[in-house]
Amino acid sequence: MYRYTDFDAAFVRQRVAQFRAQVARRIDGSLTEDEFKPLRLMNGLYLQLHAYMLRVAIPYGTLTPAQMRQLAMIAERWDKGYGHFTTRQNVQFNWPKLQDVPDMLDALADVGMHAIQTSGNTIRNVTADHFAGAAADEIEDPRPVAELLRQWSTDHPEFQFLPRKFKIAVTGSPNDRAVTKAHDIGLRMVRDPAGAPGFEVIVGGGLGRTPMIGQVIRGFLPKADLLPYIEAIVAVYNLLGRRDNKYKARIKITVHETGLDKLRALVEAEFATRRALFDGVDQDWLAGIEAQFAPPALATKPLAPFDAAYRGDPVFRSWVNTNVDEHRAAGHAIVSISLKAHGATPGDATAAQMRVMADLAEAYGHDELRISHEQNVILPHVAKADLPAVHAQLKAAGLATANIGLISDIIACPGMDYCALATARSIPVAQDIATRFAALKLEHDIGPLKIKISGCINACGHHHVGHIGILGLDRAGVETYQITLGGDGTEDAVIGARTGPGFAYDQIVPAIERLVFAYLDLRATPDESFLDAYKRRGLAPFKAALYDIEARDAA
Repeated sequence: MYRYTDFDAAFVRQRVAQFRAQVARRIDGSLTEDEFKPLRLMNGLYLQLHAYMLRVAIPYGTLTPAQMRQLAMIAERWDKGYGHFTTRQNVQFNWPKLQDVPDMLDALADVGMHAIQTSGNTIRNVTADHFAGAAADEIEDPRPVAELLRQWSTDHPEFQFLPRKFKIAVTGSPNDRAVTKAHDIGLRMVRDPAGAPGFEVIVGGGLGRTPMIGQVIRGFLPKADLLPYIEAIVAVYNLLGRRDNKYKARIKITVHETGLDKLRALVEAEFATRRALFDGVDQDWLAGIEAQFAPPALATKPLAPFDAAYRGDPVFRSWVNTNVDEHRAAGHAIVSISLKAHGATPGDATAAQMRVMADLAEAYGHDELRISHEQNVILPHVAKADLPAVHAQLKAAGLATANIGLISDIIACPGMDYCALATARSIPVAQDIATRFAALKLEHDIGPLKIKISGCINACGHHHVGHIGILGLDRAGVETYQITLGGDGTEDAVIGARTGPGFAYDQIVPAIERLVFAYLDLRATPDESFLDAYKRRGLAPFKAALYDIEARDAA
């Protein structure tokens, strides 16, 4: 993985020193909050309901054990002993004191981390497939390209004051695990007829109050053209994007109002000019980055310990069946560590748990951890022979919940427990759903089912692309939860259909229960997933169950 150069280190230290001076001026009253706000946002510092929140970038979701341990130290020293991993593959600290933030940033810089551009109207943290470099279905590791985009976009003088925030996601697999079609720019690696890798470029995706699925602006873009083409897209958006209305400022609105064909023509014209200016320097730059992403040397180990544990231990077997995925190398596996223990806050990890995960990555995972957009942690390179030992240590730390992809593996934003923008609670709803279905002992029988919860219209919980999406709103001072069905965040991405009137807080778990029992009755076979059953049967029978229409008609 990428290691900071002397230039990188000096750049980050300079930013920390600059922000330290700005914080001092805010504390002594030389800066008002209005004057301080744009300065703190440039450094990832938000003001939430109860305290400041520091959002730390984890570029393309990749961490070293040393970095994870440093996050644990920061959580204990300056926060409340935990961190919250987000759908942007970042980590957030929810309780820092303003005077401590410069010291936190210095501690991050000690391990090659920062909070630059995790906020503001600029290009945010570039996200990637959390299985990158390990997945059996991958064409090529996309993280060098993500790192290229990170370096290019950081403090880019042309793009620091865009019409609105801008998000890029990249995957190297035809099976999209990075929700590329819900981003301002999505990059999906594909091959041309000759077999050469390149990218399908998607533009204009995004959720929020006007959810849209991105559209393909280029079906195949050679890797050599990637950086100038992305720069051309952002440059055109910077000129056309709405600045008169922040609700219409995202590129998805620009695409809608301009039209894809016209936008494509403008981008291609801009690309022709900008491509010549790069003169191959971007490819030299990329080659240097790619050299730092060489795959680890994976040793072959006997499979007998794994086979014995899988046959003899049903708890271990259940965990393997849900939390372990196929690796590109025989005899190895990808381990997903669930941060969704039943009743826990989705995405939260204590400092002690962070250290356990760091230790496991060091002992068994070739010094790599990944954060997924689904708020879990990944060990991408684990020998199958080591899985029993990994599981035992995770179990001791409360991290062995066997629920990846199941109904309790819920994405949830912080909601009204933390966020100043939220209009309803998200975390308690996720906790109540998870504990209810754990009590029913139905989770594994239900099978794959993605529930995503947002506490406001901004959709940080990705509810629009949940198989079941839940949106919390304030209706005359009452928390009300709208439900959408049939959303999908994969390569077949689609926005879920709104079912009808919302439900009060105390009604939302029973409503989800009715939906799930309807699915169990409606599915054609035990192997038909919720999403497949919904696609086959349509909204009507699920809506009838949700609103208990037959029972009300009978009454």
